[in-house]
Amino acid sequence: MRKTIAAAALATSCSLLSLPALSADNGIYLGASLGQSSVQFDDNIGGQNLNFDASATGFKAIAGWRFLDWVAVEANYVDLGSGDDNVQGQRIESDVNGVALSAVGFVPIGPVDLFARVGAVNWNADRDAPNLGVSSSEDGTDLTYGVGAQFRVWSLSIRGEYEVFDISNADTVDMFSIGVTWTFL
Repeated sequence: MRKTIAAAALATSCSLLSLPALSADNGIYLGASLGQSSVQFDDNIGGQNLNFDASATGFKAIAGWRFLDWVAVEANYVDLGSGDDNVQGQRIESDVNGVALSAVGFVPIGPVDLFARVGAVNWNADRDAPNLGVSSSEDGTDLTYGVGAQFRVWSLSIRGEYEVFDISNADTVDMFSIGVTWTFL
């Protein structure tokens, strides 16, 4: 009886010790995410307050290198989609995209990783008012940060994430997304 209990305890201990190994699959990874983006800004032009608030479907392509269990470097192409809003009776469209480079810190908890990111995004934003024949384009490099969680099984991970792109001249540019990554090495 004691041998059976000892064998069961040893098997359970070995199984529990293997869970972090499943979640911390280090190496080069590629993936993609799809989500809901939001662009909001308030401008005061000619004494009139213009409030713009648009949502769109966005996506991102992911390439990263997790060189330690707790840290990675990740590059993303982010397209926040084309959103529009009516501002004082005129339709205004926005289109924001960019390339982001971030450091990502992980806290592995069994097969789940909690993570946070901070980095820079090189962005391009287009605004159009087609009925007025007015369009503008801006670009720049600003801060990006976010938090998320992912469930990992061997080389596959499913992740949920919230990201903020601290773009100048905008009050809020963010995205909630769900995606997958696959680790190769």
